[in-house]
Amino acid sequence: MSIAQNIADIEKTLEGTSCRLIAVSKTKPASAIAEAYEAGFRRFGENKVQEMADKYEELPKDIEWHLIGHLQSNKVKYIAPFVSLIHSVDSLKLLAEINKQAAKAGRQIPCLLQIFIAQEETKFGLSETEAIDLLQSAEFDTLENIRIVGLMGMASNTDNNAQIRQEFKGLKQFFDRLAQTIQHPRVQMQELSMGMSGDYLMAAQEGSTLVRVGSAIFGHR
Repeated sequence: MSIAQNIADIEKTLEGTSCRLIAVSKTKPASAIAEAYEAGFRRFGENKVQEMADKYEELPKDIEWHLIGHLQSNKVKYIAPFVSLIHSVDSLKLLAEINKQAAKAGRQIPCLLQIFIAQEETKFGLSETEAIDLLQSAEFDTLENIRIVGLMGMASNTDNNAQIRQEFKGLKQFFDRLAQTIQHPRVQMQELSMGMSGDYLMAAQEGSTLVRVGSAIFGHR
């Protein structure tokens, strides 16, 4: 199956949901992204800043780049001029650096707060309490060059579908709660990024608006 056909097949399975596909192109050559681009696809997700910056330079400029991996503060400057959405904000310190670099680039960068929903210590993310404290903090109020447009979560790496579904459900409930309770001009709960190659359909059923799919499109590394 071609990359373009894989994308078309996945998008067909998402019909009837409010969910959009992000093709996770990490470790894949620019030529693989170009193949998807030629078929009309524009949303790509990368884990590593350097790889994303290199591909940005090489590929057409109307691509929508999503940074989905763990982001270190000292790397923000390399993607601030062009990144479409940062999914993995897990601290106020990181958000402050994104704000600083966004101001230098003369833009406002949309971000998602990454919420820890898995039963694995290796995953990053804020607790629900930490996320609320961040959004209600005086420092957050001063960050005028970022917008929080939703949440991201990574489910546990398990074959237990009931557990995965429960983790997605919990994140959606928290997302809905924030949408009702946080009144701030730079907070709009619009995007819920959850679901990957193995569980994206379940995530879509549970309210995800963005699924991050790599191997089901580009094949395994």
